[in-house]
Amino acid sequence: MLDLNLYKSNDEIAWCPGCGNFGILAAIKEALAELELKPEEIVMVSGIGQAAKTPHYLKANGFNGLHGRALPPAQAIKMANKNLKVFINSGDGDSYGEGGNHFIHNIRRNVDMVHLVHDNQIYGLTKGQGSPTTAKGQVTSLQFEGVYVEPINPLAIAISAGATFVARSFSGDKEHLKSMIKAAVNHKGYALVDIMQPCVVFNKVNTFKWYKDRIYKLDESYDPSDKAQALKKVEEFGDEGIPIGILYKNETKETYHEVHPVLKTGVNLIDRKWKVEDTEKLIDEFLYN
Repeated sequence: MLDLNLYKSNDEIAWCPGCGNFGILAAIKEALAELELKPEEIVMVSGIGQAAKTPHYLKANGFNGLHGRALPPAQAIKMANKNLKVFINSGDGDSYGEGGNHFIHNIRRNVDMVHLVHDNQIYGLTKGQGSPTTAKGQVTSLQFEGVYVEPINPLAIAISAGATFVARSFSGDKEHLKSMIKAAVNHKGYALVDIMQPCVVFNKVNTFKWYKDRIYKLDESYDPSDKAQALKKVEEFGDEGIPIGILYKNETKETYHEVHPVLKTGVNLIDRKWKVEDTEKLIDEFLYN
């Protein structure tokens, strides 16, 4: 196991006291240390939001994108350098709202990277509007009479769209969350971990206690390779219980690197030789052809 101080950032953390992001950050650091992934071997990619501040608070390569646009640069980074371990830290609004289209098409490509969604069921950075996972009827800073529409089920969408690793965890259970992150890293292909977490300022419904009272762990009898069972299981949410663990896993689907005509040759794009005249030719073709 590596020293946790390897990942220590000097940036001052701007999350609210009690925010679930603290637990997520701690679990990420411990998972990286136990997997013995060095800071230079990692890239933390994010969009915009409270979750998207994570790259600032962890010493590693980092990239902040636009709101909802974390997945495209993350895919590009992995395609350019297959040796890097790519993580996306993004919120429920960033991933499933603004980034919903990227979310679906990333699943299609099955790029080998880990997508950690800090799901607090609210927009925490932009002052508490309802997000794609906010419950119908819940009163927010913008929906004064309650949210009018049903929330989406991102895990059902992911499984239906062909995701090869779908898990859920809870920011209040560091050991469980750490195990899910490690399993996601060790999975070959796109791995989604939806992390239930409280927003202590703007979401007064889905509190730490609310999650704690409803969450239960999947036991050893559960078979994550059974797609039909997984789709049924992810429909459980709320007072009937919220299952956490690896809900679905498919280890046979090829990754993007295994199907792309260039990438499947084993070439690492950053190692390709590129000359000045190659750039000039590319510009000429773009401008004049």
